[in-house]
Amino acid sequence: MSKLPYKILGVDPGTNILGYAVLEVDGKNLRVITMGEMHLTKFDTHQEKLKEIFLQLQEVIETYLPAEMSVEAPFFGKNVQSMLKLGRAQGVAMAAAMTMGLNITEYSPKKIKKAITGNGNASKEQVSAMLSRMLKIKINSKYLDSSDALAAAVTKYHEMNNPMAGLSSAKSWKAFISKNPSRVKGV
Repeated sequence: MSKLPYKILGVDPGTNILGYAVLEVDGKNLRVITMGEMHLTKFDTHQEKLKEIFLQLQEVIETYLPAEMSVEAPFFGKNVQSMLKLGRAQGVAMAAAMTMGLNITEYSPKKIKKAITGNGNASKEQVSAMLSRMLKIKINSKYLDSSDALAAAVTKYHEMNNPMAGLSSAKSWKAFISKNPSRVKGV
């Protein structure tokens, strides 16, 4: 990102509850602008839920103007139908962001948990507690879907501010030095 401050929209997709959060980044300062949940159980069909996800996320984007969206990828469980529905919810969320011009990054649940707590197998409660400490905010334990969305946004922030992100360990220092010669000090 070139301009500061900028905002990252985090999304935890779901067809019954979709969590979202907008994180403002100003240098190393992080501020939660909003976080909430879309309760979709009142809609009768899967198609109506997907339409509502699209419309409500576009409204969030228009209101808060994030530059990036960080979305949690569906995980493979025992119920294939549930995974397919989650994948559709994620796809609609991504389509809403794409049509609004956002850059999109997808993270696995394990990667998000590891980025926040250091443990890829952490519980939702542990992720929420760590975010509360890290961002100095109170997160109501009833809203773990929105705290998961916030965790996705914070994961994107960490990745964007890590000069080693995306580099393989075999060539990481060499690639880093070639891309950042001004950061190398003489021996």
